[in-house]
Amino acid sequence: MDVDQRLDELAQMVEQAKAVPLSASCMINRAQVLDVIEDIRDALPRSLSDADQLLAEREAVVAEGRLEAQRLVAEAREEQIRMLSQHEIYLVAVAEAEALRAETEDETTRMRRETDDYIDARLATFEITLHKTLTAVERGRDKLRGQAEEDYIDDDQPLPS
Repeated sequence: MDVDQRLDELAQMVEQAKAVPLSASCMINRAQVLDVIEDIRDALPRSLSDADQLLAEREAVVAEGRLEAQRLVAEAREEQIRMLSQHEIYLVAVAEAEALRAETEDETTRMRRETDDYIDARLATFEITLHKTLTAVERGRDKLRGQAEEDYIDDDQPLPS
């Protein structure tokens, strides 16, 4: 039996004891009460040692839990630092990529302008050459027309004899 049951038994013995007339006292079987008290005494040290052992185990579990919590917090901090570092690297990479993109766009715009200027200059040269060629063709045609008219005029006149 455990201590609580034995204490309940002792309380029941006192409650059921015969009352002494004209007094608050009662009559209890001394041997029975002493046996119950002896059983309680025997059970108490075991209960107390069990309680002490349980408290020691509890404290060990709590200490182990605290150590585990500290380890988890340390790991979380390390992970936070690692992730922050990765995030900073990402931000630097994004900034560098943006700068490179802007530089490339500027270079492309500059090259497009230079290409357009070169093509415009080549077309202007071609236009001048074409204009000169057209002028030469026109003069040549005019000359041919002029000679054709002279030949026509000469054909209308009688030939010298």
